[in-house]
Amino acid sequence: MGTNEAAAPAVLVERRGHVMIVTINRPQARNAINLAVHMGIGEALEEAQADASVRAIVLTGSGDQAFCAGADLKALARGEPMRPENPDHIAWGFAGYVSHAVSKPTIAAVNGVALGGGTELTLASDLAVASETATFGLPEVKRGLCAGAGGAFRLAQQVSPKVAMEILLTGDPITAHRALELGLVNAVVPGHELLYKALELANRIAINAPLSVQASKRIALGIADGRIASDEPFWALSAKETAGLMQSDDTKEGSRAFVEKRAPHWTGR
Repeated sequence: MGTNEAAAPAVLVERRGHVMIVTINRPQARNAINLAVHMGIGEALEEAQADASVRAIVLTGSGDQAFCAGADLKALARGEPMRPENPDHIAWGFAGYVSHAVSKPTIAAVNGVALGGGTELTLASDLAVASETATFGLPEVKRGLCAGAGGAFRLAQQVSPKVAMEILLTGDPITAHRALELGLVNAVVPGHELLYKALELANRIAINAPLSVQASKRIALGIADGRIASDEPFWALSAKETAGLMQSDDTKEGSRAFVEKRAPHWTGR
């Protein structure tokens, strides 16, 4: 980790009127998620939920190369803790976000590569705007893993089942314009217009009666007491399947092949 990155906050939070902008601020690491990012995003959502003046939340990444490259595998390899100790903070899910059900509408402003965890952050958002250079995908199967941070079940919920299975089982990426065709994002714009477009969308929401907006979101998603009950079986199954995979030879081989920059040799064990 460079000195500049160590000194900079992992997450930036600012206000633009009634909109809170939350920015993953690790461009040197392609905005990969470590413990500091998890806590920074999770605490920002808690603050937004408690503050009546916040009516919408925009999540984005620093720079123009990557929205989020998923979990920080280098931090993991260094032995850094990746999950908080507090069970309430663990319950927020990957990046403090994917199972953190808040009533305030969330908008992903996808400013670049959003593979793996980046796509899962997008799927967890209520709306999404992407730059023309953004790419999406769940490549976990290419590494002996599965999209356990909500990607596997949310993708199948949000696009045609057969298209979802193609993306999920091949692990191949899709362009921003293909994501727009599939309804995974609401708009695709040039990179320099991305934040403007996300804020414009957020402000179209923010001019409405805030309690009505929040009630509408809770009804649409089935949020009660900060949880989406219909998602619980999927989270339990994701955790079970991920735990099983982590013991497999193929998952270990996938990690080795990635580090060694070679094609993996799968054995099905």
